[in-house]
Amino acid sequence: MESLENADVYTIGWIAALPIERAAATALLDDRHSVPQDFEQNSSDSNSYTWGRMGVHNIVIASLPDGQYGTTSAATTASNLLASLPQIRIGLMVGIGGGISRPAQERDVRLGDVVVGRPSGTIEGVLQYDLGKAKSGQAWERTGQLSSPPQVLLNALSSLRAEHEIGDPKMLEFLKTMWEANPKMRKSKNKVPAFIHQGFEHDRLFKSGHAHPLGNKTCEACEAAWEEERDERDTTDPEIHYGLIASGNTLVKDADIRDKILQVVGEDCICLEMEAAGLMNHFPCLVIRGICDYADSHKNDRWQRYASATAAAFAKELLTYVPVKNLKSTQKAIDILRSVSEDLRATQAVTISTKEDVENIR
Repeated sequence: MESLENADVYTIGWIAALPIERAAATALLDDRHSVPQDFEQNSSDSNSYTWGRMGVHNIVIASLPDGQYGTTSAATTASNLLASLPQIRIGLMVGIGGGISRPAQERDVRLGDVVVGRPSGTIEGVLQYDLGKAKSGQAWERTGQLSSPPQVLLNALSSLRAEHEIGDPKMLEFLKTMWEANPKMRKSKNKVPAFIHQGFEHDRLFKSGHAHPLGNKTCEACEAAWEEERDERDTTDPEIHYGLIASGNTLVKDADIRDKILQVVGEDCICLEMEAAGLMNHFPCLVIRGICDYADSHKNDRWQRYASATAAAFAKELLTYVPVKNLKSTQKAIDILRSVSEDLRATQAVTISTKEDVENIR
């Protein structure tokens, strides 16, 4: 593998939570690199990295420690990355999530589809559903605001969406190339699913009132009458959805809990996951999720690898719309964090001063 002399040429940080998510990202690299010759890892940084090139961009991939999930672990991984690589401009959080599918409301999210956290209104694409306060009448008020994705990525997203109105996504070509170059990823082994579409017969969306029978590892005993009615798709190609991603520290495997979260965060929510909220205020990034389950009791691991692959392929396509010149002129992620910290300290100082003035008036 090639080893670049200078670590400063790596300007994009890619964070995955799971080893299978990191595997999909690594398999989609156009070139894989050895550790840069001048790289000195910060003493506080415990991350391990994969280096490489996607298109015209050099990226560095990090994943959470094995077996550790949630917003805190994600924030720690991002902070460690920036401590060792302060030249990083933008970030991508790419992996799997639970879909909130409502076919009757034209939100027909299916397994293997991709969800992108896009800003809408006052919400910057990701909302932390377990950070808020209860109010009277079972209402819920959000407290705190997560940062917006970098402008250079939002501009790229706008260009990509326009091109998808004209032609097929390039991510489909990227997936085919990945499978051809890595035949092992196409084959299931010892009941471990491959990084390919798992078949429409294994994509079943059940009504909220029908829980998965206890003790059953598959849904073979789940009655067809329990399923939501959906139109058949004529292709296995994943569809792309743009909307709100709800993030929290709870792994949701219950339809009732999922639906309650939806009532709290609003109808625009189309995905649940566990890490993004820990990143948005620590690491300027865009969140991309492949749908591997419906956040209900029927949840299993069959679709996780394929969903990891579709999310990574979309992220790779998105980077083709990020000009190198625009990326170089983008403020460094660590400088953005310093600016946010300074603004926070200034706000706290004003608050303290105002409090003292009020006390003096009294």
